[in-house]
Amino acid sequence: MIKRTLAFSNPAYLSHSNKQLTITFPEKEKAIVTVPIEDIGVLVLENQQITISHGCIAALLEKNVAIISCDRSHMPTGLFLPLDGGSTQTERFRYQIEASLPLKKQLWMQTIQQKIYNQARVLENIGVEVDNMKRWSRSVRSGDPDNFEGRAAAFYWRHIFSEFTDFYRGRAGQPPNNLLNYGYAILRAAIARALVSSGLLPTLGIFHRNKYNAYCLADDIMEPYRPYVDQMVYNILCDKGLGGIAELTTDIKKILLQIPVLDVQFEDSTSPLLIGVSRTTASLARCFEGLSRKIIYPEI
Repeated sequence: MIKRTLAFSNPAYLSHSNKQLTITFPEKEKAIVTVPIEDIGVLVLENQQITISHGCIAALLEKNVAIISCDRSHMPTGLFLPLDGGSTQTERFRYQIEASLPLKKQLWMQTIQQKIYNQARVLENIGVEVDNMKRWSRSVRSGDPDNFEGRAAAFYWRHIFSEFTDFYRGRAGQPPNNLLNYGYAILRAAIARALVSSGLLPTLGIFHRNKYNAYCLADDIMEPYRPYVDQMVYNILCDKGLGGIAELTTDIKKILLQIPVLDVQFEDSTSPLLIGVSRTTASLARCFEGLSRKIIYPEI
């Protein structure tokens, strides 16, 4: 079953009863709404006047719901995830912690190969010549010592939004950076949720190692999925123009909140992104256990 993404932009009180998320509004005329907790995959809390009970948080985490908290500018700043990822979690933690450096370098190579290829497909779909990027994707070696990821990124960001603006990718940069930041936060939550479901530590990365980052592994695994967000942002730009995305409006957020249900294509099947990332993280767990040498990523 495809899990739902719920976002709350207005004041509300969230509690739970009989395995249902209960939503109560300050306005007396608004009826109480209930949603089965087992149907929810991601919960986004945007408004500063949202109250959520501790029992509700515990019930959501028990069903592996990723809870995203936003700041006053409505940008995601925090993520709640369950600690219990399954009965074999301790064993999987051990495999992950003891993973050898050569294995991590091989996993990072596969990750960057697929990221560059998916970036190339995004550019190809909008009419950019990408023979160089496809060649770089095939040329990535273990650990990416030649930094093909950086070369590809420079080319990619120079071209993807070039028909709209002289774009520079940076979290605090000009639009459409605001859309990318929001979309990546939703994607990151979906990846972190899947990692926990697979019994893995989202903190312990295969490449990212920032000691202040609690989601290094999520940042690793989301790399080949980022172009799906970029493609969605490009489509929003085509529809609204640069002037129409200066503010992250409710309508734009509604579009970006569809990221977890985007179709992603694997070699043998198509599935919603939220299910696809679970397939990716399960394959990663098998790599750590020594049962496989390949992470399963989707192709655009």
